[in-house]
Amino acid sequence: MNKWHSLYYKFILGYLVFGTLSFLVIATVSSSWTYRLLLSTRAESLYDEANLLASRYSRIYRGFAPAQEDTQALVEAVSTYLRTEIWIIDNQGTVVEDSVQGARVSMQIENFDPTFTGNQNYYVGDYNHSFGERVLSVCAPITGNYMTHGYVLIHLPISEIVHIRDQVLNILYITFCIVFGLSLIILLVFTVTVYFPLKKITAAANQYAEGHLKHRLSLHTQDEMGYLALTLNYMSDKLDKGDEYQKKFIANVSHDFRSPLTSIKGYLEAILDGTIPPELQDKYLHLVISETERLNKLTQGLLTLNSLDQKGQLSRSDFDINRVIKDTAASFEGTCNAKNIILDLTFSEPSTMVYADLGEIQQVLYNLIDNAIKFSHPDSTIFIQTSIRYEKVFISVKDTGIGIPRDSLKKIWERFYKTDLSRGKDKKGTGLGLSIVKEIIQNHGETIDVVSTEGVGTEFIFTLPRSANA
Repeated sequence: MNKWHSLYYKFILGYLVFGTLSFLVIATVSSSWTYRLLLSTRAESLYDEANLLASRYSRIYRGFAPAQEDTQALVEAVSTYLRTEIWIIDNQGTVVEDSVQGARVSMQIENFDPTFTGNQNYYVGDYNHSFGERVLSVCAPITGNYMTHGYVLIHLPISEIVHIRDQVLNILYITFCIVFGLSLIILLVFTVTVYFPLKKITAAANQYAEGHLKHRLSLHTQDEMGYLALTLNYMSDKLDKGDEYQKKFIANVSHDFRSPLTSIKGYLEAILDGTIPPELQDKYLHLVISETERLNKLTQGLLTLNSLDQKGQLSRSDFDINRVIKDTAASFEGTCNAKNIILDLTFSEPSTMVYADLGEIQQVLYNLIDNAIKFSHPDSTIFIQTSIRYEKVFISVKDTGIGIPRDSLKKIWERFYKTDLSRGKDKKGTGLGLSIVKEIIQNHGETIDVVSTEGVGTEFIFTLPRSANA
């Protein structure tokens, strides 16, 4: 993958674009706003100063006659302090005093108009070509005895305002650069907490895609990345176990299919080549039929497990579990009579209504009773009971047979698994019955447990939800 297409470089590019655009916006907008603010603020300040000077001069016309040297000194002092040029103008537009060493005294301002500022208190321009640069000009009238006798004009070079604006902007730019530099911490945090872990996760995903399911992703953070790493490790464990299970499953299927097929092939070849005499052929043909039935049973078991693995919708309904147990037990009458086994049915209530899939629960009961009969001794009893506890119905199938070794209890749910004790008795078993039972019960969201003592017997107990209409 091109590095410029990666999320990290896109993030950096976006970060730089954001920083550049932010700087340009600040430089453009702030420059304009700062200039306008300084211009307005300075104009108000100069206008106030002009009014103060005008009131000073108006004392002449109220009977107070300050010395001209005093007024001239005052104008020059204010001009120096404000860095401005101050004019005192009479009504005809003639400059009678100038703060810059009288340079413009007696200068006549053509077409002098005291309202040149318009609806504002200031004017920006070269003031009738009097200056070689743009200036900020304010004007205040000198009044006395209810008459206007002249005007005070204060001119400030715009370059002074621009200089102050540039100083303010320089501070703003430096501050922005510092903040932008500090924001690199965000990039550092992103790199450490997102980019590097994401690279490890991507590398791990590639390892899993190549079939290296034992690869471990080492991230020990407590955030979303750490949780994702744990999830990927969990997924790889499941996939690895699934891969091993698939290999084991195929090996078991191959073995369980190969054995009857080998027997069938051997018997038929022996019949064809005359190894088996005609008078014994019926016996071996029945053995062939028995092996084909075993293959059919194995195929049906695999199809059942496959349908359960798809976790399809259950056809739940309300039904009497006691009646289902009676009907299922009745189907084993012939088998029980052959071994002289008694099925003892005990129900806590005459009718026990449950909410489940009738067909699948019948399969569960059939498999459990079938197992109990297979591993029970002749002349024994199998106990089947139902009881109600709160909103659950407990169904128990208990035999007094050979039992299950302790080290095999956790393995009996595995597909094709057979205990060493069962191999001699379960010649026709497929090793799928209990796997089917557990899948059905788990699909119902219920539990099944087993209690067994070797040489004493085994009890399977599973739960079903009680019917809401019970």
